[in-house]
This record gives sequence, structure tokens and C-alpha cells, in this order.
Amino acid sequence: MQGEPLSQRLRSLVRSLPRTGITLSELIHLVGNDGLLILTALLTLVFLIPVSIPGVSTVFGAAILLIGMSRLFGRELWIPSKIKHRTIATRKLRPLLRKALPWLQKLERVSRPNRIQWLVANGPIQHLNNASLILGAVLLMMPFGLIPFSNTFPAIALLFFAIGLLQRDGVCVLLGHISNIVTIIYFAALIGGGGLAAREVFTRMTT
Repeated sequence: MQGEPLSQRLRSLVRSLPRTGITLSELIHLVGNDGLLILTALLTLVFLIPVSIPGVSTVFGAAILLIGMSRLFGRELWIPSKIKHRTIATRKLRPLLRKALPWLQKLERVSRPNRIQWLVANGPIQHLNNASLILGAVLLMMPFGLIPFSNTFPAIALLFFAIGLLQRDGVCVLLGHISNIVTIIYFAALIGGGGLAAREVFTRMTT
């Protein structure tokens, strides 16, 4: 699959999913030697459309978190057995991945190799990018799954990071950082709005 666009690689992976269900361990096996960033991109696809499978954001977010940590500390990927061997039904997963692939193709058209090269250089900026990948995974795992776009925003950030780091495209990496910031602002608004609503209800009940 070397030299193929990312969307084509992931389309091939979606076609190769088992009929019944697939575990994270099997997904890692399917990706093979193509790298953890391709796995990251695959795991984010299900969140690009406003339909979610309960519990998937926790499992996939945890996997991306561990991928980011393995990159940050330069260690081999380790995933706990409880997460690694949890089965996701293919009949639910494959349709979501197929619906999300056109969105990936649109994002992929934005990417061009070797733009803003200092943002994808080795050294401190590389550590910052990997730490931001971890931040995106933590945001994806936040317990707002039933609220619209709460999974989509961090997934877009993670997908930009995956594409940008794979393509060595600083513009996509920059968009990943911006998407993380947008997600934090969105979550802060949700928490702040929820707090105000709770206070208003409490005030009405006690007066």
C-alpha cells in the first residue's frame, strides 16, 4: 500500500474487516507495518459523522492516547488486554467508516507535503505535536458523547494531526492545534452553560 493516498489505504482496510466483529488487536494487525498514525486516522473516522456507537469513544480514544504516549516517549505501543480484545460489531462499524471516508478525502485534499516545515521538524516541536495528539485523545474520551459534535471536534483535530504528521505537512498540524483549541472552548461553553442552568434550577427551587 506504499504510495497510496491515506483514504485509499483506509478504504482497503474497511473492506477487509471481518464479517462478525473486530477487536483493537485485529485492527492493529490489519494496519501492519504502515504505522500507528494510519491506525489513528482509522480510529477517528467513526466520529466524523453525528452517529456514535456507545463506548467506542472510550476504547478508541484510549488507544489513540497510548499511541500518542508511545510516540512521545519513543516506546513500543502497549495496550491493556481489556481494551485490546474488546470486540466492536462490524455491522455497526463498517457503515460508519464508509460514510466517513468521503470526509477524509475532502480533508486529504487540503494536505500538501513539506509546508511550514518547522512545525513537523524533529526536536521540541515534535514533542509538542505528540503531546497535542495525547490531548486530542483525552478530549475524545470526555463524557459528552450524547452531545452533538462533542466527539467530532476532537476527532477532526486527531485526523489533522495524523494526516499532517504522515505527510509532513505543517499546515495540517497547525489545523490540528487549532481544532484542539476549538474543542476546549466548546467543552468549556458546555460546562459553563450546564453550571448556569443548574444554578438557575437550584435558585428557582429554593425561592
